[in-house]
Amino acid sequence: MTAKELSQEARHKKALDKYLEETPQLREEIKDLSADDQKDQIQWAFEDEAEAQGLQPWELTLKYTSTPEEFEAQRLALHKEAAEVLGVEWEEYCEMNNLVV
Repeated sequence: MTAKELSQEARHKKALDKYLEETPQLREEIKDLSADDQKDQIQWAFEDEAEAQGLQPWELTLKYTSTPEEFEAQRLALHKEAAEVLGVEWEEYCEMNNLVV
């Protein structure tokens, strides 16, 4: 595992922790579950929240762990990287992913 992956994992864990802080009702609902089941429930709720906001889970992770300005810049940079990896023109990629730039 590379350092970049570790930092992404650490960032995601930080985002999940912050999300859980902001959703006390979820904390209450899962308090009697095992630690593994709690992790699963938090992850699923986080993914549902991302979908509700029209974001990918990684975008919500960015949103929870950066300033609004950093979020937009990093989000676009990662989307551009994805478009390049996929070999898709930027405009087409934006259209496919409902990105407004």
